[in-house]
Amino acid sequence: MPFVQICGIDDAGRGSMLGPLVIAGISLDKKNLKKLTSLGVKDSKKLSPLLRESLYKKIISIVDDYYVAKIPPRSIDASVKKHCLNGLEAKYMAKVVSKLNPDTSYVDSCDVNPKRFGKEISLLSGNSKIKSYHHADSRFVVVSAASILAKVTRDKAITKLKKEYNLGSGYPSDSTTVKFVKKYYKKNQQMPNFVRKSWKPVQKIISNN
Repeated sequence: MPFVQICGIDDAGRGSMLGPLVIAGISLDKKNLKKLTSLGVKDSKKLSPLLRESLYKKIISIVDDYYVAKIPPRSIDASVKKHCLNGLEAKYMAKVVSKLNPDTSYVDSCDVNPKRFGKEISLLSGNSKIKSYHHADSRFVVVSAASILAKVTRDKAITKLKKEYNLGSGYPSDSTTVKFVKKYYKKNQQMPNFVRKSWKPVQKIISNN
């Protein structure tokens, strides 16, 4: 059987008001995909934090290669200003493809048009076999595995910040997060560098103060 490298790529923390946006990718031989399935790998959102942590270690030991990138808030803000957050994700996903150099890559598309998103990654990475889908993290085990790496890395970054600040999950739907951002801005008249200033809820807080 020929050696075929399959890659899966996903993000974590895209909708958050603070902390990094994490892009993770893994690659392994196609015939080893079954190993991921038998571990119980599935979309990270369907797993408990504890289970994700233990799967993270097991995934790294099974795959041939992996790559995780953390995009800081200032880069996110610069891209949002230019209305190209999807472009930023495509750029980083292309970076993963270039590093892992697989035969075929499956990516979770953040663009409403998955085909367009896949084409952009293909152009940026010079790798023609990009399969881009919505909900790829629940459809392909190789993307589920990448989603676990991304989520665990993102959670670690938030836990580190939580040692100093009571900031909740980081999402706009979390009242603890919103309260933290409001309070911090009121006291310091500026946002901490880990907050995404381009986010509408954050801009609202700035303009209301």
